[in-house]
Amino acid sequence: MSIRTKFTGAFGVEHPIVQGGMQWVGKAELVAAVANAGGLGMITALTQPTPGDLAKEIARTRDLTDKPFGVNLTILPSITPPPYDVYRQVIVDEGIKIVETAGSNPGPHMAQFHDAGIKVLHKCTSVRHAIKAQSLGVDGISIDGFECAGHPGEDDIPGLVLIPAAAKHITIPMIASGGFADARGLVAALALGADGINMGTRFMCTEESPIHQNIKESIVAATERDTELIFRTLRNTARVASNSVSREVVEILNDGGQFDQIKDHVSGARGKTVYELGDPEAGIWSVGTCQGLIDDIPSAGDLIARIVREADELIARLTTLTVAS
Repeated sequence: MSIRTKFTGAFGVEHPIVQGGMQWVGKAELVAAVANAGGLGMITALTQPTPGDLAKEIARTRDLTDKPFGVNLTILPSITPPPYDVYRQVIVDEGIKIVETAGSNPGPHMAQFHDAGIKVLHKCTSVRHAIKAQSLGVDGISIDGFECAGHPGEDDIPGLVLIPAAAKHITIPMIASGGFADARGLVAALALGADGINMGTRFMCTEESPIHQNIKESIVAATERDTELIFRTLRNTARVASNSVSREVVEILNDGGQFDQIKDHVSGARGKTVYELGDPEAGIWSVGTCQGLIDDIPSAGDLIARIVREADELIARLTTLTVAS
């Protein structure tokens, strides 16, 4: 059983379900489990400390699956940026055929990726950026609604509006991201004009996810209200888990504080510690509002099979609602 869409055909996967790139989470075991179940898994390039480590992680993933998988390359402004060009060359040299780009204009990367026969799936948070990426020649769009973990942009447009608004303009395959965790979300995304879904938080909460069991259980216990939007006053909004650290960051910035006053609170090293040691109060960590829909910690394979089965059943049920006039 599978659901065929423009996305599955173009990107060569069985099911229209993507495990997007997630810092500290997109590692070989999870990526391979998603790929083996017929979805599209993504290694997160910058989780690997060096380009050489990325090459090793790609090799580890290939030891675990012979199905298609990709690499996420998120490019963000930084005082000391990582060597993006070297990471990009590793992706090419290792024969990866799908790349998820995010964070900035994909234009500077397109020629090298396309010359190597790599399909580019670009993540954006607005219709205008999706249109621009399509004009630059990307092969697919991931449109990211306000419900998402991480950076939702500054427009605050939820998927119910953002997806159909983008679908009016996007002719290449488009997947919907932000707030998706189950079959209902997949069917809704298809109805709104997308060709599949991207899930981050839901895949964090699977057996193969390389984060501490305590954090997975925290996600299960949380509701859709248990997130915070930090960096709002800095126009660099990020959605993270609500804890003592994120609430303090919000308070400092709302009181007129500047980044220097909260930089130690939001350090990536502290966030990594959350996932490694299992203390949800140890730092800032990303999670989406869809945690309110997550009630269990299945294997990635069981999760994908369940979503596809229930989506098929839901589509069949919806067709019975049509009556002759």
